[in-house]
Amino acid sequence: MCVLILQISLDTMAATQKCYAKGSCAPGPVPEGHLRIYSMRFCPFAQRTRLVLQAKGINFETVNIDLKEKPEWYLEKNPQGLVPTLELPNGKVIYESPITCEYLDEVYPGKKLMSSDPFEKAQQKMLLEDFSKIVPLFYRIPGTKSKGEDISALETELKEKLSKLNKVLVNKKTKYFGGDSVSMIDYLIWPWFERVEAWQLKQYLDGTAELKNWTLRMQEDPTVKAIMFKPEDHKVFFDSFMAGKPNYDYGL
Repeated sequence: MCVLILQISLDTMAATQKCYAKGSCAPGPVPEGHLRIYSMRFCPFAQRTRLVLQAKGINFETVNIDLKEKPEWYLEKNPQGLVPTLELPNGKVIYESPITCEYLDEVYPGKKLMSSDPFEKAQQKMLLEDFSKIVPLFYRIPGTKSKGEDISALETELKEKLSKLNKVLVNKKTKYFGGDSVSMIDYLIWPWFERVEAWQLKQYLDGTAELKNWTLRMQEDPTVKAIMFKPEDHKVFFDSFMAGKPNYDYGL
């Protein structure tokens, strides 16, 4: 038996709904002329895909998933149970954030977010691979600190990796990682920097002037501004997440 949850067809500017959890009914077919993204409001990985959907002006609806009590029907769509997942009008699904983002840029018209130059595209994918090694530190430092354990080695590692990221901008002499305008690589990196203040990691940006300037520019990007949360909202969710009781529906 499933519990019916009201699902409203959303466009790119609409607010999301409360999470679907275990025991809920699956939503109906994807509305004509739309995509559906299975997401979680505070998930940085899902935010990547929502940024690309927003930037390209794609019509979509959002179905948020309770990642602690996942609906049975969602695991049939994505056996990994992670977000984001894209569902197409024909019922086919695509998941993993970089893959969904690249698909959207290749299939949908409008501003191209990925470079058409094969070498530049490869450079950005290499940069994303390097950044993927930074992401775990954003979680490990607060988690280790909350246990009262020594975080000095983790702090040193994070500072070194952020310094290397800063050097990329210094060497490129551009405003953004992909050039002088926001591109795919910027949207793929941004979500964790939106959270540095809430996760008490902002001090690790000291000494990375170009990276700091990049964060300030990204905060003014219309796409980022359209879907970003305030630091205090991120903090409330992150605190609940760290306590083992994530409040996915905070603020709704």
